[in-house]
Amino acid sequence: MNDLADLFGPQGLNFAGLSPPVQIALLLGLTVLLPALVVTATSFTRCVIVLAFVRQALATPNVPPNLVLTGLSLFLTFYIMQPVFHEIDQKALRPYMQQQMSGQEAFRQGVDIYKRFLLRHTRKSDLSLFLHFAGLSENPQLQKPEDTPFFVVLPAFVISELKTAFLMGFCIYLPFLMVDLVVASVLTSMGMVMMPPVTISAPFKVLLFVLADGWHLISYALTASFGST
Repeated sequence: MNDLADLFGPQGLNFAGLSPPVQIALLLGLTVLLPALVVTATSFTRCVIVLAFVRQALATPNVPPNLVLTGLSLFLTFYIMQPVFHEIDQKALRPYMQQQMSGQEAFRQGVDIYKRFLLRHTRKSDLSLFLHFAGLSENPQLQKPEDTPFFVVLPAFVISELKTAFLMGFCIYLPFLMVDLVVASVLTSMGMVMMPPVTISAPFKVLLFVLADGWHLISYALTASFGST
């Protein structure tokens, strides 16, 4: 990136020509987007979707409650993202605080570190899709993935996370689906066709999950999927 504004597109926005008070006002306005970035531009998306699949597979739509799932997803996100935040702190924030680099250089360095994390977990097909939408698929300046603009990497990362989360959720759902099928077959053979299978299968699924130490396995699978074991 030749300028800080390259984050927002090939031509960018000329923030450097604005007065400092206007730049501060714009920066404060952009903080409104911070919750959306935390939800979509981190591991939070994968964590919360997988945990929602677990709750759905257990046939306990209200247990754990939404606040618990959201909190657990947030704490797992902090743990998974800690290496990235630590690298940004060491290579961008601390040098800036010690006046070893300018604010623009520190911001550029931090964004580059964060972009590398996004690219590590973004599928090439998704990245190519948004490069095509942006009209940059034939751009000779994009020699490597690191040259891709941030506004292209971010949506590609989001849909890659959605696909990964749904794949993990499907794999989690299968064992519980087998329990439902077995219970339904037993009830049918006993002539109890009017009884909902979920009424009988729910305790068995909860027991299976507890005996397998399910929360430990799910947390391990989520952290390991990002390489944070």
